[in-house]
Amino acid sequence: MRPVSARRALRRVGTCVAAAAGLFSAGFATPAFADEPQTDRLWINVPYEQALPLGTDGGDPESRSLGLGLSHDNDTFTVTDGKVTVDVSGLAGVAEVTWPENCAPSGTSAVCDVPEVPVTGPDYHHQIHLTLRAADGAAAGASGRITYEASATGGPAGTLTAPHDSFDTTVTVGSGPDLAIADIPPIVTAEPGADVTVPFRLTNKGNASADGFTVRLMASYGLEELTAYDACTYTRSSGDGEAPMTYATCSFDRVLAPGESFELPAPLKARLAAHALNERLDISVEPGGGTEDIDSYDNYVALEIHADNTADFSVTGDAVSGAQGETVTSRLTFKNNGPAWLGNLGSGDPVADVRLIVPAGTTVTGAPSGCTPHTLSGGYYPRRTGAPRYDCALPYWVLEDTERSYDFSVRIDTVVPGATGAVSIHPEWGEFAFDPDTTNNKAVLAVN
Repeated sequence: MRPVSARRALRRVGTCVAAAAGLFSAGFATPAFADEPQTDRLWINVPYEQALPLGTDGGDPESRSLGLGLSHDNDTFTVTDGKVTVDVSGLAGVAEVTWPENCAPSGTSAVCDVPEVPVTGPDYHHQIHLTLRAADGAAAGASGRITYEASATGGPAGTLTAPHDSFDTTVTVGSGPDLAIADIPPIVTAEPGADVTVPFRLTNKGNASADGFTVRLMASYGLEELTAYDACTYTRSSGDGEAPMTYATCSFDRVLAPGESFELPAPLKARLAAHALNERLDISVEPGGGTEDIDSYDNYVALEIHADNTADFSVTGDAVSGAQGETVTSRLTFKNNGPAWLGNLGSGDPVADVRLIVPAGTTVTGAPSGCTPHTLSGGYYPRRTGAPRYDCALPYWVLEDTERSYDFSVRIDTVVPGATGAVSIHPEWGEFAFDPDTTNNKAVLAVN
């Protein structure tokens, strides 16, 4: 399975892990190269949908929180004094709104303050929290729309404005079960070989009973020995083309009434393998009998589990020789020396790029299909051959003993005794914080 964002704020894209397959987390800060113009954009982060349940047995409807906020792209700039205009005029007869303290309402809209606008990324948190409830007299199926506009101070021009008319939330009144998984805090650090316990609790927050339900688990490669339940069937993927995973499908024939909670028959545990590093356990739930959950937003969580482990990445160059005009083959090799594997299961980014700076006096006449030609500074190069630099992207995951080679055809145009090209590996973002020895992250391609 391809990675999906571990952030709970993105759960609206699907009702379960399977429905979210193929999605990657978006909006990480984009680095700007020195020879490129500095740009920045302001974004309003809002849910696409918000469901509001009717009251149970004719009682008062339950209130729901709707989180939203601002972020921007480029961490070169400081962005402040964010203003979000929230227009709820489209909710007339559908929902009632209670404004938080950082919003100044006027009629059917409000201007909400965000003093410091953060950079878009995994540490983003909503700054504005509205409270919504179904309006008196609203019927199941009634819907309306919230729209947003925003501006802030900062960026290359001094002012940023969010793309006009690009952000809205559809609010729908519903009737039925609403199965919600309680938030599970990340496990920041644990030793390989240790058992971890995952607190799982499911509550029906809707206004109707769930006649049975299905819980699905997806455990990453470094999680082993999941607790075995009689209600579950277990499978494990081979890892061909995708990161190896363990899957469990658990069916429970139990009626879960409104307000009632459920816990698994025994604590959910997993053992961290010797190769564990940055692991995750995805959990999703859906009501049985073909019943639709009125709010799938809280049907899915992805628990991050970080093992106290390392993965030693290394790269090996080559030494070739030949006469002027001769074409030779050079092999560059990446290897993970372990003990841990690595999977970028949240972003889907390559775990590393193997980079070749072409030696003087030579021309690359053939490059592997996964290697992208660049200018020396990393810019666009128009042809597959003849580039001064090539970046070869590894997959988004490598096992603890992965080894991968890249064969380049190199023509010797001029015999330059002792000519070398730099061979190195680089993360897509940040640093190799897990790598205990970065001295073997560089090598050379020597010619003659």
